[in-house]
Amino acid sequence: MSQGPVRVLVYSDNAGIREQVMLALGKRIHPELPELSYLEVATAPVVIAQMDAGGIDLAILDGEATPAGGMGIAKQLKDEIIDCPPILVLIGRADDAWLANWSRAEAAVPHPIDPIRLGEAVVGLLRAPA
Repeated sequence: MSQGPVRVLVYSDNAGIREQVMLALGKRIHPELPELSYLEVATAPVVIAQMDAGGIDLAILDGEATPAGGMGIAKQLKDEIIDCPPILVLIGRADDAWLANWSRAEAAVPHPIDPIRLGEAVVGLLRAPA
């Protein structure tokens, strides 16, 4: 991870979901971690292009996004990018955790977004050894 801000890609076709994620996490999620900077993305092709370009430390993908859901995108990224950064998927319900596992995402948090649960998952991913 870079010494500067942690770059977090936030994907959803719904601007309200992207805003909820960013408000839930804020600028600094943990005192031992750098500040977060966000890249909002609304379409799957832009997610792929940004992840291919590099410089992203964490991707948060909305599993309920349409027409391309975050779990399918997560699986594609994990299959195609060597040393893919950690991915967290937002799932429609807790019972969808098996799909998140299939996608190879490192973490899953159900809708509606719980700021504490999301924050704990993000801290866990960012503090994990590379």
